Amino acid sequence: MPNTSAHAQSDYQVRLEWGDAGLARLAPADVVVVVQTLGLTAHALSACEHGADLDLTEDADAAARLARAAEAAGAHVVIGGLRNAAAVATHVMAVQHERGARTSISVIAAGSVDDADATGVRFAVDDLLGAGAVVAALGDLGIDHASPDAAVAGEGFRALGGAVRHLLTASGNGRALAADGEREAVLAAASRDAASVVPVLHDGVVSAA
Repeated sequence: MPNTSAHAQSDYQVRLEWGDAGLARLAPADVVVVVQTLGLTAHALSACEHGADLDLTEDADAAARLARAAEAAGAHVVIGGLRNAAAVATHVMAVQHERGARTSISVIAAGSVDDADATGVRFAVDDLLGAGAVVAALGDLGIDHASPDAAVAGEGFRALGGAVRHLLTASGNGRALAADGEREAVLAAASRDAASVVPVLHDGVVSAA
């Protein structure tokens, strides 16, 4: 039964929330886009761009669990973010055309799990940027009936799009990765629409659509 609470965003075609609790809070969606810009999104895109699959069936990472939960709920699950936002939007449009019906989309930003509380999700600006990029790209194709949550993310991305590279490298997660010698990976993740591949989850395994 659809979630009818005030926070379910069920009146809108495009919704946005954070983490497992956010996924559960939203009304069921036909498509779920999981965004973890410097984590799952980067790993899935790298695998798919090299013609490989990414097995999430035993992956204990929070974003992997989130993706599996969305699939278990019956959604068509894709992995998206800054690098493939336009491709994700085109894919969602194709899914809607194939279904022949208005398709609901939940964009779920994974966020960062707080080390002090494994059940808590910390806001991550890198994931907000990735989620906003997907919402904006959907809007560019006319899928723009967005909830306030999604609209703020999408328009925020439009306003700050020119500063994505700086914002990503200056973010907490970006700086932490750079300190671990992964600055080039952070810069690659900041490359807007550099990837045309769309990672899709089937039975716990991510492969290119």
